[in-house]
Amino acid sequence: MAEWTERAELLFKKEGLEKLKNANILIVGVGGVGSFAAEFIARAGVGKITIVDGDVVDITNINRQLPALHSTVGAAKIDVVGNRLMDINPELELTKIKEFLSPERAFEIVTDQFDFVMDCIDSVTPKLNLIIAAKRKKVKIISSMGAGGKMEASKVKVSDISKTQNCFLAKAIKKRLKEVKIDKGVKVVFSSEIQDESSLKTTDGKNYKKSFYGTNSYMPGLFGLYAAETVIRYLLKTEENEND
Repeated sequence: MAEWTERAELLFKKEGLEKLKNANILIVGVGGVGSFAAEFIARAGVGKITIVDGDVVDITNINRQLPALHSTVGAAKIDVVGNRLMDINPELELTKIKEFLSPERAFEIVTDQFDFVMDCIDSVTPKLNLIIAAKRKKVKIISSMGAGGKMEASKVKVSDISKTQNCFLAKAIKKRLKEVKIDKGVKVVFSSEIQDESSLKTTDGKNYKKSFYGTNSYMPGLFGLYAAETVIRYLLKTEENEND
């Protein structure tokens, strides 16, 4: 094993590191939630990662997104994050897909070659189609619900989407999933805290996004952490996987 994984090996054991090294993860969206999720997945030693994102760093991203610095404004997020991941693990097999995920592309990109899909998209239609694609193709998925308008770290948890509460994004996704006969069986990260509706701002609807909530520095990272924990612990526990 590489020297940089020494501390991980003490906890995961050699067999665990091998499982992570042989894993293949798809991460869609490398903004606030996805950039931290990708960071934790790479630092855990996952050997193969595909990241998907078509956005560039905006100065308003600096308060909450890992790739966002004054020096990176205007740069493609996928390049900033991709370079960082390769600097963490030079042996990483990294695939970068530089595009906003259109509804039809979700069904092309998700395949059974992936052990897990991490949905870190913050707009409804692409998120919905990514979830449906994963469910239809029987690929495990962890989906991030709304981190905006939230402040209490202790209210963040991982649950089935059917058990979410006080999350407008989860409510919208649940409603549309029911239309395609999916009412449970989707693991999500969400916060049960009531959203601060006064922090809502509408947009021009570009890239499938009609509005967004104010967001603090730590909540997106926390959502990414919970998503990464879910994936890493799944990959490490083969016996449970067989019955999951």
